[in-house]
Amino acid sequence: MSKVYLTGAGPGDMELLTMKAFRVVKEADVIIYDRLANPDILKEAKSGCEFVYVGKEDGRHIMPQDDINETIYQNSLKYETVVRLKGGDPFVFGRGGEEAAYLFERNVGFEIIPGITSAISVPAYAGIPVTHRGVAVSFRVVTGHESPNKKTSQIPWENFKTDDTIIFLMGLHNLPQISQKLIEIGKPADYPCAVISKGTTPDQTVVVGTLENIVERAEGVPTPALIIVGKVVELREQLEWFQK
Repeated sequence: MSKVYLTGAGPGDMELLTMKAFRVVKEADVIIYDRLANPDILKEAKSGCEFVYVGKEDGRHIMPQDDINETIYQNSLKYETVVRLKGGDPFVFGRGGEEAAYLFERNVGFEIIPGITSAISVPAYAGIPVTHRGVAVSFRVVTGHESPNKKTSQIPWENFKTDDTIIFLMGLHNLPQISQKLIEIGKPADYPCAVISKGTTPDQTVVVGTLENIVERAEGVPTPALIIVGKVVELREQLEWFQK
């Protein structure tokens, strides 16, 4: 009986891969992986394991999501242990729910292996805690793919007025619109924010600024990148550790 493991690869640092994910990677007959999974993880696979790349680069899908779903299913008919390796966590903007539902409808056994999401780990590696006593008691994680200029938006921007910390995943291309939208709903123009590129990896870059100047300061920063907005950003001066 085959089983598909929808597996979180974590944010990039190889040592942040969970023990369970590490085990199934070693046992996998095929690994279906995306661009954000650390490629060094694949080196841990057994001899003869097949690799299928289904990543997305510069907004271009190598394979549409519907085709990815079908690829996972077809491999479950062929192999006993299928690992779908996804950057971060499968259920945090990772389409893991869609893939699991597709398998459920076809009576394919699956298991979810959570991964350490970049939403908390990348700020941590930048010395920015998403919560901190006396500064922030809550945080919101938002998709950065959806442009604030979209006519019909699923993002409840008006609810962000009182949020302590706001984290946008994969929103670098929409940074000008995101910063402007937050100012429009009432966030001060000098409100602290940061852009963290390639977080938890040796190539990590952190740019700190305000909603008013972050677009200019972050110009040329490579993807993948995370945007974090809130007074917790000011704690980086004391808590930055990784790049030191």
